[in-house]
Amino acid sequence: MSISSINYGSSLLGLSVRNINDQLANLSTQLSTGVKSSNYAGMGTDEGFAVAARSQLSNIQAFTDTITHVNTIVQAANTVLQSLSKTAGQIQSAAAATPQNLTSTGQSIGQQNAQSNLSAMVGMLNTQVGDRYIFSGSAIDKPAVASAADILNGTATQAGLKQVIAERLQADVGTSGMGRLVLSAPATMPITLSEDVAGSPFGLKLNSVTSSLTNATVTGPSGSPPSVSVDLTAGNPNPGDQISFVFNLPDGTTESIKLTASNTTPAQPNTFAIGATPATTSANLNAAMNSAIGTLANTSLVAASAVAAGNNFFSDGVATGSAVNNKAAAPITGATLLSGAAATDSIATNFVSGDTITVNGTTLTFVASGATGNQLNVTDSVQTLLSKVDQITGTKTASTVSGGAIRINTNDAPDLSISSSNAAAFQALGFSGTVTATSPLRVSGSPLGTATSLAPGAANTVAWYTGNNAPGAARSTSTVRIDGSQKVQFGAQANEQAIRQALQQTAVYSAVTASPTAPNSGAQIAALSQRIAANLSSQPGQQTISDIQTDFANAQTAMKDAGARQTQSKAALQSLIDGTEGISQNEVASQILQLQTNLQASYQTTSMLSQLSLVKYL
Repeated sequence: MSISSINYGSSLLGLSVRNINDQLANLSTQLSTGVKSSNYAGMGTDEGFAVAARSQLSNIQAFTDTITHVNTIVQAANTVLQSLSKTAGQIQSAAAATPQNLTSTGQSIGQQNAQSNLSAMVGMLNTQVGDRYIFSGSAIDKPAVASAADILNGTATQAGLKQVIAERLQADVGTSGMGRLVLSAPATMPITLSEDVAGSPFGLKLNSVTSSLTNATVTGPSGSPPSVSVDLTAGNPNPGDQISFVFNLPDGTTESIKLTASNTTPAQPNTFAIGATPATTSANLNAAMNSAIGTLANTSLVAASAVAAGNNFFSDGVATGSAVNNKAAAPITGATLLSGAAATDSIATNFVSGDTITVNGTTLTFVASGATGNQLNVTDSVQTLLSKVDQITGTKTASTVSGGAIRINTNDAPDLSISSSNAAAFQALGFSGTVTATSPLRVSGSPLGTATSLAPGAANTVAWYTGNNAPGAARSTSTVRIDGSQKVQFGAQANEQAIRQALQQTAVYSAVTASPTAPNSGAQIAALSQRIAANLSSQPGQQTISDIQTDFANAQTAMKDAGARQTQSKAALQSLIDGTEGISQNEVASQILQLQTNLQASYQTTSMLSQLSLVKYL
C-alpha cells in the first residue's frame, strides 16, 4: 500500500503563508507609493467618487490657468490705460497754459510735444500680450491703431487727418472768408446777414441776436436759410447801445460778437460810428459786422473746424434725414411739434401715446402728458426729441434741424441705431426703417469753399482704428469662463470713447499749423488750445479712462473671488481623493510588522513540519 505525498503548497498552512506573502507585498507597495493600489479595482467601492473628484480638480486647474492668463492681460491693459491717462493729462496742461506762443514752425511747444505723444499713444494701444493685441477687441491678431505717420499724413491712396482738416477748413471758412455767411452790401438798408445755404453743416450758423439799439428793428434768425435783419431806418442809435450776434460753430461750441454804437473818432475795436444819417450809421455797422465776422471766421472758426474735422476723421458719425415740411407746408424746425392739428407747425403725421423711438437699445416712449425720464410728450418739439437722442448717444455736437432736414450727430458711428414703432410719423421726421450713421466723413463736392454736405470717406481715408469694429460693448469682445457657472468680460478696444477722445484730441492738436507771421495765427492756436484742453476734461455722462479701469478691476475681483472658492474646493476634493486612495503610513507599517510576525511563525511551523517522519508522526 502506497502513501500519497503531502503537497505543502495546497495545504492550509501553505495557503496561509502565501496569503501572508501577498498581503506583505501589497502593503510594501502601498508604503512605497502612498496609494492603496495601482489599479481602480484595488481602491475600494468609493473610488467612483475619487474619479469624479479628479475630473473636478482638472477643471479647476484649467480655470486657474485661465484666471492667471486673463490677469496678465488685464494688468497689461491697466498699465497702458494709466500711461494713456497720464499722457493725456500732460497734453491738457500744455493746451491750457497761457500764452500759447508760436515758434517758427507755426506751432506752440505744446503742439510739437503732442506729435511725439501721439506716437507714444499709438505704441501703447498696440501693446501685445503673447500673440494677442489687447486693444483690438475680438480681432486679437491685428494691431489696434494705424501708425501715427499714417494717421496724420495718410498714405499714397488715402487721406490722413491733416488733409481732412485742410479740406474742412475751406468748406467752413468759405470762398469769401466770412464763414459761409452772406452780408448785404454796405449801402443796403436794412442790413441782412444770412447763412449761404440751408442745411449745410459748414461754417458759422446764426443762433440768436440781441439788441439795445435805439430806433432799430432787429428780427431773426428766421427763414430758410436763416437770416437776421437790422433796420436803422427809424433813426440813429445812442452812444453805448449794443447789438450782439451769437453763432454756432461746427464743433458744437458757440461764439459771439458784440458791437457798440460810438461817436468816438477814430472808432475803437468792436464799435461802429454813429453817422450823420441812419444810412451812414447802417453802413458803418455793416462794415463793423464784416470785420468782426471775418475775424471770427479766421480765428475761432479755424479752431472749431479742425476739431470738427477730427470728429469726422476719428468716428463722429452723421445720420441726415430727408427735408420734410410741417402741416403748414413749411420746412420743419426745432420748434416743430411732434403732433398737432391741421395747418399747424407740427409734423405731417402725429406721434400718439404709446408710440416708441428706440435709440441704441434705449426706448423713448410717447405719453399724453407729464413725460419723465425716457418719455416724450406727444406735444413736445422736434428739438426736445433730438435732445433726448443726444443724451443717449452721448454726442458733444448737438443734433440740429436746418432747411427741414434733421441731422443726428453721434460720437460712435458703428453703434448708432434709431427706429420707431410709428413708421409714418418717423417718415414725417425725414427717416425710414432703421437709421444708421456713416464714418469717417469727408467734404463732398468741388470747389470745397461752396460744398454743402459730408460724404462717407471710408474708401479714400485712413482707417485710424484697425481692430474689431462690430457693434456691441468692447468688454464683451473677450469673454472667458472662470468657474462652472461664472464668466468675466475683459475685452478692450482703442475706439472706446475715452481712449478715442485722448488719441483724437492729441492728433488734432499736433496736426494744425498756422503761419508764424499771419496776424490771426496766435488767436487761431489759442482758440484751438482752449478747445483741446476742454475736450480732454471729463464730461458728465461720458466714458472716462477710469471707467474702463473700473470694469477691469471688477473682473479682477470676480477672478480673485473665484480663485479663493476654487482653492477651498481643491482642498476638499484632494482630501476626498486622499481618503479614498491614500494610506496611513503608520497603519500600514503596523500591519506589515504584524504580517512579518505571522509569517515568521508560519515559517517556524513549516520548518518543524519539514522534519516530521512517519515514525515521529506515529
